[in-house]
Amino acid sequence: MADYDYDVLVIGAGPGGYVAAIRAAQLGLRTACAESRETLGGTCLNVGCIPSKALLHASELFHEAHSGALAQFGIKIEGASLDLDAMHGQRREAVKGLTGGIEFLFKKNKVDWLKGRAAFTAADSVQVGDRTVRARNIVIATGSSVTPLPGVAVDGKRIVDSAGALELAEVPKHLVVIGGGVIGMELGSVWLRLGAKVTVVEYLDQILPGMDGEVRREATKLFKKQGFELRTSTKVTAAEASDTGVRLTVEPAAGGAAETIEADVVLLAIGRRPNTEGLALDKAGLATNQRGQIEINHDFATSVPGIWAIGDVAPGPMLAHKAEDEGIAVAENIAGRTGIVNHDLIPSVVYTTPEIAGVGLTEEQAKERGEIRVGKFPFLANSRAKTNKDTDGFVKIIADANNDRVLGVWIVCSLAGTMIAQAVQAMEFGATSEDIAYTCHAHPTHPEALKEAAMAVLGKPIHM
Repeated sequence: MADYDYDVLVIGAGPGGYVAAIRAAQLGLRTACAESRETLGGTCLNVGCIPSKALLHASELFHEAHSGALAQFGIKIEGASLDLDAMHGQRREAVKGLTGGIEFLFKKNKVDWLKGRAAFTAADSVQVGDRTVRARNIVIATGSSVTPLPGVAVDGKRIVDSAGALELAEVPKHLVVIGGGVIGMELGSVWLRLGAKVTVVEYLDQILPGMDGEVRREATKLFKKQGFELRTSTKVTAAEASDTGVRLTVEPAAGGAAETIEADVVLLAIGRRPNTEGLALDKAGLATNQRGQIEINHDFATSVPGIWAIGDVAPGPMLAHKAEDEGIAVAENIAGRTGIVNHDLIPSVVYTTPEIAGVGLTEEQAKERGEIRVGKFPFLANSRAKTNKDTDGFVKIIADANNDRVLGVWIVCSLAGTMIAQAVQAMEFGATSEDIAYTCHAHPTHPEALKEAAMAVLGKPIHM
């Protein structure tokens, strides 16, 4: 029909949405992307993945210089001081460069940016600002936002969400983080390194829910060593903010006597929920499931022909790289090609020090499915790690006991986020632990620990 404005309209310009729009345009489809934020990139680039990593890196450098940690390498630094304004400045510069880069890519690929909040008026029509747009295909990629907690009202000053925690104008004396997941531990790490006392309050009995049990225990040990106060099996029931701080009321998760915690700043980081409010999904004939997500099939198509959903609004882990892969796949499916994402092999990374990364099954999950063999190798026995005095952590490989196929890989290491890519690729090609063990790894490098862990699956590591 000639009265369609676009072949593809993407709602949301986060990692999933902007990638879907660019890929659709590359495939010859007339494409637009609706985004109400003043800059492209969504939560991830503007107030999430990118700015948090900028602060994590900068705070780690400050800690190394200020704490005297470099003295063991013969580097003595005196008088190192924090310029928090400058640290925030480099964070904003990184965000500006990357969001501007996406705007350039939109122009290069002839993707129209429709500025404004989008809402369905029909299955093939969307209102964006004062304009109604019709498209043959509409991709919902609106991302997610912070999950609220009853009794804890975010005011952006004393009680902040993850975005607010990136903008603190001064280092709090005492920061309380509600939630011991990835976001809480990463942002807690930033302010701990810069001098804050950090208390993490987690409802469950361990931090980093969903990760391998042994990894969670190792992480707990290392974080406590760094100075984190971890209060697990504890729930927050109320938060009273004033001009000078916050009084939190907490009690045991299983029930018991309440107590109060005084903090300068409280960070709410208990998870995220899909952004579907305001989309008028009912006018398109869509509804959400009990988790607020939009159900899709293997091709990312919803129950309404011509409407697709990817990223945080669809089932699966809320991770930027998962959304990006889905963005490419959905565009290729719309264009009549075959777009596939292997959701069993989405890696997860915690960008603390050390980093924590995993892909595939945890040991607990693998045991439920059948007989397994586990190989583990500590960085204490890795030559490069020992040379760098960087020996915290280990590599753990979980393999099927019958066919040796790798089912899961978990890494605790300063380079875990980079190292996990090899594991993902190996598993994508159906590698066995023997395949990894007999693959030559450069010496001396941290990834040699992956080779040794693979050898350990069969009980034959060399350096342990």
